[in-house]
Amino acid sequence: MTWSEMQPLLSQASWDTLYMVGWSTLIAIVGGLPLGVLLVLTDRGGLLQNVVANKVIGQVVNIARSLPFIILMVALMSFTRLITGTTIGRDAAIVPLAIGAIPFFARLVETAVREVDHGLVEAVQAMGGNTWTVVRKVLVPEALPSLISSATTTVVALIGYSAMAGTVGAGGLGDIAIRYGYQRFETGLMWVTVAVLAVVIALIQFAGDAGARALHRRGGRGGPAPRLRLLKAKEPEAAADGAAASDAAGVGKAA
Repeated sequence: MTWSEMQPLLSQASWDTLYMVGWSTLIAIVGGLPLGVLLVLTDRGGLLQNVVANKVIGQVVNIARSLPFIILMVALMSFTRLITGTTIGRDAAIVPLAIGAIPFFARLVETAVREVDHGLVEAVQAMGGNTWTVVRKVLVPEALPSLISSATTTVVALIGYSAMAGTVGAGGLGDIAIRYGYQRFETGLMWVTVAVLAVVIALIQFAGDAGARALHRRGGRGGPAPRLRLLKAKEPEAAADGAAASDAAGVGKAA
């Protein structure tokens, strides 16, 4: 197969892959972010401590993560048909891709949020902040660099999942590799497809790493968190100044 014949196939397949991965990533973030935060909040010592709820959510996430993606696609065919009206094509592939990615991203979010300094949480609570304020002003902003890295890892995993989805007619680069590269023995097209996937993954990983580094240099904070850290730093200074003023007043009275 010549390059002029490969190009339209690769262009359409690349767009289909980006379409599936883009929508799946968005749904995974919308569903996985609150789920991961909830796993932290309901754990022992969390702001919403509830051991039973934490265990139930954790087991559901673990079971969903343990299923191989190819089996998950088959198991969700009825649900996929109910949602999209079909089990074939890129729109149908978004359903199992998103459902498979939500628990994966949720565990990454849980790990990222656990790394947040608990002292900042205590500072917000001391200033009268409720649980929603802690999540919105501290946990998510402080964990943002790690969350960007987690989202990048999820996107890379979804690209691999989308290639597997090509085996059941979902479209995308995986479908091209199977239908042309394997079934029609177009080895050249198959290796070009592999190269395109490698380039796409490398670009996404580079962009994600660059974004995480940029946020890390800024401290990963966009608002009140730096003020909280500054407040914590100033508290010992204020206490020292108060002690010095008391000592000076005592000396003046003695004189």
